[in-house]
Amino acid sequence: MTTPGATRLEHDLLGDREVPADAYYGVQTLRAQENFHITGVPLSHFPRLIEALAQVKRAAARANHSFGVLEGERAAEREQACAEIADGALHEHFVVDMIQGGAGTSTNMNANEVIANRALEILGREKGDYAHLHPNNHVNLAQSTNDVYPTAVRLAMMLSFPALADAMDHLIGTLRAKGEEFSQVLKMGRTQMQDAVPMTVGQEFNAWATTISEDVERLTRTARLFREINLGATAIGTGITTDPRYAQLAAKELSEITGQPFVVAADLVEATSDTGAFVTFSGVLKRIAVKISKICNDLRLLSSGPRAGLAEITLPAVQPGSSIMPGKVNPVIPEVVNQVAFEVIGNDLTVTFAAEGGQLQLNAFEPVICYNILESTRIMTRAMNTLADRCIAGITVNEDVLGDYLHRSIGVVTALVPVIGYAAATDIASTALRTGRPVRELVIERGLLDERRLEGLLSPASMTAPVRPTATGTIPALLAEELDSGEVAPPPGSGAGTAGAAQNAQDAEDAESAHDAEHGTV
Repeated sequence: MTTPGATRLEHDLLGDREVPADAYYGVQTLRAQENFHITGVPLSHFPRLIEALAQVKRAAARANHSFGVLEGERAAEREQACAEIADGALHEHFVVDMIQGGAGTSTNMNANEVIANRALEILGREKGDYAHLHPNNHVNLAQSTNDVYPTAVRLAMMLSFPALADAMDHLIGTLRAKGEEFSQVLKMGRTQMQDAVPMTVGQEFNAWATTISEDVERLTRTARLFREINLGATAIGTGITTDPRYAQLAAKELSEITGQPFVVAADLVEATSDTGAFVTFSGVLKRIAVKISKICNDLRLLSSGPRAGLAEITLPAVQPGSSIMPGKVNPVIPEVVNQVAFEVIGNDLTVTFAAEGGQLQLNAFEPVICYNILESTRIMTRAMNTLADRCIAGITVNEDVLGDYLHRSIGVVTALVPVIGYAAATDIASTALRTGRPVRELVIERGLLDERRLEGLLSPASMTAPVRPTATGTIPALLAEELDSGEVAPPPGSGAGTAGAAQNAQDAEDAESAHDAEHGTV
């Protein structure tokens, strides 16, 4: 048992240092820990990154053993140590700050030292007895930070993003369920914060679900870019210190260990300095963040009130909203998701600058790229689940409010344009706006349509979905049949009647001919 406060002496390029006797990390990790008091977020904050580092080291050990350059005993114990770490052991000894100088060298050495000391322990030797198994000579054999670190980061991202995709699917399913629940509830749609035309609340929720669903596949497809790795490139991509067969075998071993289909980049010099895959993936995360933030903006607007706002929907109350105003409840879940989105958008800008800042054969800023993408993935995953479970699932609609808005809105007059014409509809809208009288009342009063025909035009089906086009305009089938039979005189400005029908038919024929010419059809 280690005596509390006991230390061991280790040596590196800069000299000797005392390291805590029970620490699995060594002197180089100790120096990095002292140098990089930056975020306060250690490597262990991201377990998938530690797992990825261990798996890369494990693949390297297997490849080196195959070539006979790493003795069986050292290879076996080293691989066992890697397997244990990949399964979650010793993560608390990965103590270096996520943002660090040195292009990830401190991360690589933290892994090398923990693996070496655990392997020494398995061999029955003391931590720090590097004469028998050395962090650089053995654990880092045929490797450089410059191929290990980017490969591990790519693997970490491949291991991390499925949780985000699952959270997105969960949110999509929750939105779809609400879309079904509210599929028959009419409301007024809005454009530019002004009344537009009617829709259903279900259509609104389904639109949110669709915009998120578009990016699940995009996220998965973009993550495939991480399958191309530069393991075996060593320092700058020339493969110095490795067997010519090493890169391919190490990638093969890593694929077998992780179940991910890795391939070695065709140009290892290019792959060692290129960070394009990170930029692309971060851009997808930003795109998702922008979309989810817009949805949260909508939720906050639609639930505003409850007396002096839109108040169309009610969000579930999850906590009191004010320390001074009794009864106030705030939309705290959409607000926190908005803030997550803002951070992800900012993280993407950081990734962009870091990728652009690379020089010559290496990008020294991959640690901040790694930190920001992993953090964006982590917080977006939590935000999606939080939004689904603590907000969307409990939303209710205020049908009286929706019905009142619909009744008083002039936007419904748009549904009458194909029948009464734009000019007549504009006059109705202007009068309704000036007098406050309902559109329905004015249309009937002026004799433009009788109540039966008006109800058909203003039915939910007619106002929230396309209807059958006819020579007299896009109007409900019942009215179209009446117009075609001559039972109803075409309303003023409708474009109907003999001349109007002929012109409409000619317009349709001209449009079809233009389409055929464009696409080469006869």
